[in-house]
Amino acid sequence: MTDTPKEPLPPSPDSPREVPAPGEPPSWDEPSGQWPEADKPTAPVSGAEEPTLWNDPPEQTNESAPKEPAAELAEPAAAEGEAAESEAGQPIPVDVEKRKRISGAGVVIGVLLALLGFALVVQVKSNTTDNAYASAREGDLLQIMSDLDGAERRLQQDIASLQATQRELASGAAGQEAAQEAAKARADDLGILAGTLQARGPGVEVRIDEVTGTIKASSLLNAVQELRGGGAEAIQIDGTGGSVRVIASSSFVDSDGGIRVDGRRLTGPYTIIAIGDPDTLSDAVQFAGGVVPRVRTDGGNVIVNKRDMVEIKEVRPAPSLEFARPVS
Repeated sequence: MTDTPKEPLPPSPDSPREVPAPGEPPSWDEPSGQWPEADKPTAPVSGAEEPTLWNDPPEQTNESAPKEPAAELAEPAAAEGEAAESEAGQPIPVDVEKRKRISGAGVVIGVLLALLGFALVVQVKSNTTDNAYASAREGDLLQIMSDLDGAERRLQQDIASLQATQRELASGAAGQEAAQEAAKARADDLGILAGTLQARGPGVEVRIDEVTGTIKASSLLNAVQELRGGGAEAIQIDGTGGSVRVIASSSFVDSDGGIRVDGRRLTGPYTIIAIGDPDTLSDAVQFAGGVVPRVRTDGGNVIVNKRDMVEIKEVRPAPSLEFARPVS
């Protein structure tokens, strides 16, 4: 059988009032002489082993309280509203702008950290190299310096050798070009003397006419010899029947009222063209006892004309040497 708890006796008017502590059940209401209607202690249920103690109901926090359906429906609606505002060109919410600023600052900070790391790596390598030389022995350092000095000397020698080679090549090219030009000039001179090349230059024209007699081959040969003696460098004889380039081996022979020069028969009037100093050549032909008196003795007449420019166009074929060779 379960005992029924006894109700507490009402306090007397003389007893001091007790203020209930927070969380404790209210005390007896002195004026009314009864317990407050809402705060009456609940009678224990019959059959319970222990009496039920009065406790304030625990306050429900926001974390444990279930969300109302209206709040749950409001969150998607708010998100859709924000998306619609963004699509319509409305200002972006403040928290989104903050996140963008934070992400940009993060990129800048990352770049700065990367540069700082690179600088640290370079500094560590430099310190490692310095420490390696600092910890080396004196003999090792002297050996390193000696090796560097030797390498520098070898490089200087290589530079000097290359510069000398460059100068030799430059001078060699210039010398070779000059030698080629000199050889060409010499070949031209020899070609003019041999009669294998045409020539031009200042000189004289000596015209020999037959007046009362026939000009002999000896008179024509004497005129050529006098011109050579006066410094003629190239000579050509023109006559009726053709032209002949006169060279050192040319021959003059009388032939049936004419003269054969190197096998070609020429008849007067004859014109001798010579290249050289005009004054000297003119004097060589006209001096006393020379060509003019002899031609006049043969019944001819001589006319000498100085020219600033004469041309010798007749050439001879290059001789083919069978036995002679240059001495090297």
